[in-house]
Amino acid sequence: MQERGSNRLSAHEDDRLKHEVEGLLRADRPTRTDAWRDPEPVEGMDGTGPPPGAGDDREVRDEAFRSELARHLRPAVFPAKRSELLRTLLEEQAPDEVIDQVRTLPRRSSYANVQEVSAALGRKPRS
Repeated sequence: MQERGSNRLSAHEDDRLKHEVEGLLRADRPTRTDAWRDPEPVEGMDGTGPPPGAGDDREVRDEAFRSELARHLRPAVFPAKRSELLRTLLEEQAPDEVIDQVRTLPRRSSYANVQEVSAALGRKPRS
């Protein structure tokens, strides 16, 4: 076996690994239904790390929460009341933290978009 620079993987193994993450890179989300089959996230791609030049921890957490909320609440859902938001989040299998936060919203209020939902939950708006 001939080494390729500092890479210790064989050409076959390298191609297999490229194929394994190709869908993730194109879709920008996990592409398999079995989470245990997903490759380990690359630092910065999983949405948990702070973006370059990020502000304080609160801003980072609020932005991550807004992103997660927007990932599960498409624009077609809006305008929506709390019950519609919860139904959509459950259908979309949103994380429990997001669902629990939305449950704290007033029952009768209506929201025009993700930013209004986020603001109603006390999350700092984007600057």
